[in-house]
Amino acid sequence: MKLFTVVLAMVLLSLSAFSQDDLANDSLKIIIKEPALSFKKGLIEKEVLIPIVSYEDTIQPIDIKAEYWETNVYNPYRNTLVQYPIGIAFNDTTYTSPVLHKKVVTSRYGWRRGRPHKGIDIDLVTGDSVIAMLDGIVRYASYARGFGKTIVVRHYNGLETTYAHLSNIAVKANDSISRGQYIGKGGNTGNSRGSHLHLEVSYKGEYIHPEYVFDFSPKNAIRAKTVWVTQKWTRPQYHNSRRVSKVNVLKSKEEVALASLMTKREKVYVVKKGDTLYGISRRNNISINSICDANAITKSTTLKIGQKLVLEP
Repeated sequence: MKLFTVVLAMVLLSLSAFSQDDLANDSLKIIIKEPALSFKKGLIEKEVLIPIVSYEDTIQPIDIKAEYWETNVYNPYRNTLVQYPIGIAFNDTTYTSPVLHKKVVTSRYGWRRGRPHKGIDIDLVTGDSVIAMLDGIVRYASYARGFGKTIVVRHYNGLETTYAHLSNIAVKANDSISRGQYIGKGGNTGNSRGSHLHLEVSYKGEYIHPEYVFDFSPKNAIRAKTVWVTQKWTRPQYHNSRRVSKVNVLKSKEEVALASLMTKREKVYVVKKGDTLYGISRRNNISINSICDANAITKSTTLKIGQKLVLEP
């Protein structure tokens, strides 16, 4: 851990030495020498290349109805390609809770029962009020396959929030709404195992881990004025629906560059026939405890073929 802290400090110093014109150059790269241990040669140095890509710190306002404004389609972005990282700017520092009572998250964003769970589930009783989290315009208010009665609100920074399994829809497509406005009642419609609010956060069809953007504690805080989203936070296989993910919000282009280094140190392993935790740990030079902690499992958990395990260094 100390070694990696030193490496990060070296990268930060390198970034601070560049001018804005330098950072605008897509071909600019940082090369650092990372100490590595070799059993035959002792301590050696390995070069790590980090490309610096120019991102605008100030994200320009957009016309949210100019593109892909489909009021009869749940996800109109099916065939679009989003460039990463995704930069999302907020005018507010807080949001309004989607439920009026204390928020209790019963299932989180991540891998669940062999399938991706692309939102979070918040406990409620059928008939409880559901509230818009931010100002925006209703893009979709209808029945959606699997989700039952569903509302999708597109906000003025392009972000969309989805409220699913409702028992009643109180708004219609193209309605302008304010944060805190009542939009419907919670329920159990669609493919649901009990009354709850299924809440999704997305940008141009890419489903983002809601807890990366919003703090679901009583603070109701938005994580940052500008949030940079990498693929780690749009891929459920990197997360477990039964545990709280460790959130470290990227707030600048420098932090995005550092995150690219971290991503290279982390991978997803797909369990094969005959695999054991002991074998996986030895082949990947990682402890069994680390695998268990990263995936919310125990040493006695039975591995399933095709199961995805996050391997953190």
